[in-house]
Amino acid sequence: MKIAVVYWSGTGNTEAMANAVADGIKANGGEAVLLTPADFDAAKAAEFDAFAFGCSAQGAEVLEEGEFDPMFTAVEGSLSGKKAALFGSYGWGDGEWMRSWEDRCKADGITLVCDSVICQEAPDDDATENCKALGAALTK
Repeated sequence: MKIAVVYWSGTGNTEAMANAVADGIKANGGEAVLLTPADFDAAKAAEFDAFAFGCSAQGAEVLEEGEFDPMFTAVEGSLSGKKAALFGSYGWGDGEWMRSWEDRCKADGITLVCDSVICQEAPDDDATENCKALGAALTK
């Protein structure tokens, strides 16, 4: 199973989460391909069996608006019926950006295979293990 791990990270926290997701995919026999928003589009999506998307909260708890949200907006219509999972970090707020993103995915018909993983600032040991479990869930 070939799984895209597409992420945007401003401080390295979400990148660390993406690497843990990839570790979970690999540990369960999947092939993980780490990509940034600039490397991913709807045509590229056809190459993958499942997707992990990661983005930190920005501004008033929204997805990063310069690169990530435009990429996700362009590809979300091609992900209906596909398996995906979401992850990301935040520095303030209560995770509203993730709840909004989950609702958006469900409205698009994207199949979220597990609970999303969020953490405040850098991922601790629990968040890292949850990211590995998220990766593993995508291989099933």
